[in-house]
Amino acid sequence: MPRYVLTYLGGNKPATSEEGKQNYADYQTWLTSLGDAAISPANPLKDTRTIHPDGRVSTGSNIQMSGYTILKADNMDHALSLVTTCPFLKTGGTLELSELMPMP
Repeated sequence: MPRYVLTYLGGNKPATSEEGKQNYADYQTWLTSLGDAAISPANPLKDTRTIHPDGRVSTGSNIQMSGYTILKADNMDHALSLVTTCPFLKTGGTLELSELMPMP
């Protein structure tokens, strides 16, 4: 069964701690709804460094990637049906979904 990487980009920080708790609860509910399709459900990133072609290293991400989830699904349409209800979108964030290519 194909595997997909769901990448989380951007998103606004919660305005209050209550909003943050609600966002987290909504996200956990959504992850649970994925069931066995979520192979590696929540992988937040921190302390990102970008290595440039000239060898220079800068702090932060050029693409504002904040984490990823690995899913299994029958096909891209099935994977899309799983992720379009992700509550991360309500925070102003963007999602990217890519099929993982098996390597020998």
